[in-house]
Amino acid sequence: MTSAAANISVLIAEDSPTQREVLIFMLEEAGGFRVVGTARDGVEVVSAAERLHPDIILMDCHMPNANGFEATQAIMHKCPTPIVMVSSTLAPDEVEHTFDAIKNGALAFLAKPSLDDTPEESKSREALFQTLRLMSEVKVVGRRGMARKKFPTSARLPAVDRTTKLIAIAGSTGAPGVIAEILSAAAERSMAPILIVQHMAAGFVAGFARWLSGSVGFPVKVAEQGMLPAPGEAYLAPDNLHMGLDSLGRIVLSGDAPEEGFRPSANFLFRSVAKSAGPSALGVLLTGMGRDGATGLLALRQAGAMTIAQNEASCVVFGMPREAIAVGAAKYVLSPTEVARVLASTANNFGGERSVKR
Repeated sequence: MTSAAANISVLIAEDSPTQREVLIFMLEEAGGFRVVGTARDGVEVVSAAERLHPDIILMDCHMPNANGFEATQAIMHKCPTPIVMVSSTLAPDEVEHTFDAIKNGALAFLAKPSLDDTPEESKSREALFQTLRLMSEVKVVGRRGMARKKFPTSARLPAVDRTTKLIAIAGSTGAPGVIAEILSAAAERSMAPILIVQHMAAGFVAGFARWLSGSVGFPVKVAEQGMLPAPGEAYLAPDNLHMGLDSLGRIVLSGDAPEEGFRPSANFLFRSVAKSAGPSALGVLLTGMGRDGATGLLALRQAGAMTIAQNEASCVVFGMPREAIAVGAAKYVLSPTEVARVLASTANNFGGERSVKR
């Protein structure tokens, strides 16, 4: 075990006394963590964050007085601190609050683990510990600071000189807010169908789809077997299934083995799109841990598609884009704002403006 001075200091925000004790016990048993304080509601956690300056905050989504979304807003204005959200309520409308918190500065979200002695819960606990360790090292800035911050931009954005028939996007840690940003660029345009793989804990996909639909202004659906992707719509890979396309362009869901530790996998999606759409595709790989997506994005580029990786300056975790860049998979390395502009420009090749229901 590391020394107390080297331990990651954690502030826990949880309204249930039992759940607070469970989380404290988990972190102490794991080693490498030091719980420096607890809060029972959203107001208390803001005050405690200002007073204690923890390395990271582990926050329940649903608390009295101020929920996780409202508390995140306040913390990011007053004392920017890495925040990891946890939830035991996976109803789609409740999960939407989690993504509001992510959009406003929280870094990651997980299903709340238990102490049950099962392989699934053991894996869930390890995911929590790994996420806390990694996210504690992220340097966050206040929302006012984020509004002013200018990421490096390319001297010249890539020209889209062909019809884009299919867009494939993949991301992991830090990507949900980026996905919302770049999809918003498509809200008033006739876009090619968009297929999305987002690594996330089981149970969050339906809520993510609802949140995205409300945020970006066009339908975002959880993919189903045999669906034919339609222009102006986006499709999320469901829990624990790879997503690809068959020879007729219909969605295929697969229970094949995980790739690079993930199912759904970005590699699986990108390879399938390379085979189905080739040079008519656009592939985008966003912030996230690990290596998933690198070889698949390379297959897309080799098939003649336009390929983009998110730039380091704008990533919460540069792992996935870095791996793709290293193998030559990304033709362009861009910020989210630049990706959004490229995405919007593809509409000029697909069908221009469209009517959006308000």
